[in-house]
Amino acid sequence: MRLSLLLVMAFFTVTANATNYPCSGKKGGIDHCVGEQFLCRDGSISASKRICNDSSARALSLTAKPLSPTVDNECNCRSGKFCTGPRGGTFCYSDNGSKSYFRK
Repeated sequence: MRLSLLLVMAFFTVTANATNYPCSGKKGGIDHCVGEQFLCRDGSISASKRICNDSSARALSLTAKPLSPTVDNECNCRSGKFCTGPRGGTFCYSDNGSKSYFRK
């Protein structure tokens, strides 16, 4: 009985520590904030629903760059500029050239 209780407690401890963070895994971690979104070290925008605000940026010692539309179609995620597609979706290009869409 004690062994099964111990195993159950160990399981809940492990699952509590297995949370996802913005830009985890292959994305290499958080580089900085772009508006309310996290820019990952691979140059893409995180799909996380967490908001990158001043307090989280200070806690992670990140600098927030303002998000602004572009006029010259320079939609690099690192620049903080975004493009709007024909159906209204906003996106930017990551370092490898793939599109990263902003959530609405």
